Amino acid sequence: MGNVLDELTWRGLVAQTTDEAALRKALDKPLTVYCGFDPTAPSLHFGNLVQLIVLRHLQRAGHRVVGLVGGSTGLIGDPRPSSERVLKTKEQTAQDTERIAQQVRRILGAGGANPPVFVNNLDWTAPISALDFLRDYGKHFRVNQMVKKDAVAARLNSEQGISYTEFSYQILQALDYLHLFREFGCTLQTGGQDQWGNLTAGADLIGRAEGTSVHVLTTPLLTDSAGEKFGKSAGNAVWLDPSMTSPYAFYQYWLNVEDASVVMLLKVFTDLSRDRIDELAHQVAEEPFRRTAQKILAAELTTLVHGSAAMEAVRAASEALFGKGSLSELDAGTLADATAELPGGEIPEGSSLIDALVACGLADSRNTARRLLKEGGVSVNNEKIVDPDAVLSETDFLHGQVALLKRGRKSMAAARRLRA
Repeated sequence: MGNVLDELTWRGLVAQTTDEAALRKALDKPLTVYCGFDPTAPSLHFGNLVQLIVLRHLQRAGHRVVGLVGGSTGLIGDPRPSSERVLKTKEQTAQDTERIAQQVRRILGAGGANPPVFVNNLDWTAPISALDFLRDYGKHFRVNQMVKKDAVAARLNSEQGISYTEFSYQILQALDYLHLFREFGCTLQTGGQDQWGNLTAGADLIGRAEGTSVHVLTTPLLTDSAGEKFGKSAGNAVWLDPSMTSPYAFYQYWLNVEDASVVMLLKVFTDLSRDRIDELAHQVAEEPFRRTAQKILAAELTTLVHGSAAMEAVRAASEALFGKGSLSELDAGTLADATAELPGGEIPEGSSLIDALVACGLADSRNTARRLLKEGGVSVNNEKIVDPDAVLSETDFLHGQVALLKRGRKSMAAARRLRA
């Protein structure tokens, strides 16, 4: 089985541990590990994917993995350093919990020789009365320690302060670790570096309630060469739900990462061997224009999150946009995703191509558009057009939605059909 801690460390997935030597020894034998995911949104995002990757490594190394979705902790919300969370309804939290549970199951898998365990902390938290919560769990916590947690301290020093609801969150999360220790013999919890305080609260609770030591491991915050967080696209989070970040946009995000970060991301997010990653690192240094490492990263991650069929559709769309495939063969959803970020405009059916080029920003005037057509620099759906009197007909709008206009090889725009 080997010691997976060395692999996690090499891949840059270890920021802190409660006791590295003790954890290393514990990992020499199969143990049970868990990570929790709160439904603070309808989908997991890039940061959550890091934790799922860690669990996959541990699972493959022979350790039993527990994926926890926070049906109860999601009703409260982990305190943010800036402001109080707006509580969602119980119904919305339940819906988001199920959606996230499905994502966790898809990434970790449900079969094989070492299947994961999936749990919802609402199952053991809901039956606890307020008195039992205070007597059985609250008594183990010291307020002077709780207020030292980074997010809590920041809120206490703000004008808004912090509600008792959010202040109690760390007790709820700690209760999860204690329950899983008792139920499954769980002795390792993983999470992001920013969760260190909450994670160690669980380890401390087990120490006080059970008189034994357990382990915590956190992953580092992933940043680019400028110190900016990964996982933001045009100011929005990169989500794992295809309705929130399309597979095409997801693929393009990873395809466009900088050369300085791609090798680090390959280590974190793929199962590629050290030798293969070394080869790609050499290629990044010698032939960065090929962007081979980025293409492999994007393909591996898109396949992991969205499946091989979605990956093939994305690849076909990407190639078709640049003239290496047929746009007409793309399904309507993939075509919409592939053209969603392109500049353009709404164009009535029957409009002259000259007017469409101007309206979509590919020409600054009708004279410029006419000249581009005469010079053979314009295409519609990858078909070169030279007729200055050409119009956009019904058949030019693929799936009745959009026509891809190009000026030269790289300047593209989406002429979206104007509905009457």
